[in-house]
Amino acid sequence: MTTGSSDSLLQFPCEFPIKAIGQGGTDFEALMVGIVRRHAPKLGEASVSSRPSKKGKYTAVTITIRAESKQQLDAIYLDLTACADVIMAL
Repeated sequence: MTTGSSDSLLQFPCEFPIKAIGQGGTDFEALMVGIVRRHAPKLGEASVSSRPSKKGKYTAVTITIRAESKQQLDAIYLDLTACADVIMAL
């Protein structure tokens, strides 16, 4: 299924990586998975990876989802950026 939209170069459904960066030393990964899972309930454990910064001050979490629409991605990014623990979402 292709969602025809002139403002998007993506064709849905597609695999889409979402990266969020936050403070290290907390349960940041679980928090990010919880937020993304609200919009992508079929998210599997193998779809999540995290990496601490060199000095451990920050943690980067990458979650790859099967994106169904631009609206789904927009909703995920709105929730991630509304979270006080998220420094940056890419």
